[in-house]
Amino acid sequence: MRRYSTEASASVLAGADVALVGLFSAKDKAFSEKLDLLAGSVEAHGGRVVSRHVQRRGVSHGGVAKMSAPFSRRTLLSPGKAREIAQACRAAEVAVAVFANPLTKHQRAVLGDMFRCPVISSEDLPGGQ
Repeated sequence: MRRYSTEASASVLAGADVALVGLFSAKDKAFSEKLDLLAGSVEAHGGRVVSRHVQRRGVSHGGVAKMSAPFSRRTLLSPGKAREIAQACRAAEVAVAVFANPLTKHQRAVLGDMFRCPVISSEDLPGGQ
């Protein structure tokens, strides 16, 4: 399996088809606006947003109490959501996946292998959050 670089910069976005991904609390009613802002930043760096993927946390009973902990230390997302996004990225031949959330180096490596493309965080973009 090919290893995708965990070193990220805005330059990987130039001319790339991009998937946006975010993990948000069920209480966060502004998650769509946050993804819109991220999309604007991606487009300002030359990327083209082709898909958006959202994992909501705290929707089910007991989920709110667990919001501060990621679903998975390896992927940040639930296993099913990570597989779903990986399939969508491969099908759309996405060149870069940009997360609205901060990611560890390990998460970037694991997700990059799953998605078969570089994975970066909004924090990697100039003016990132």
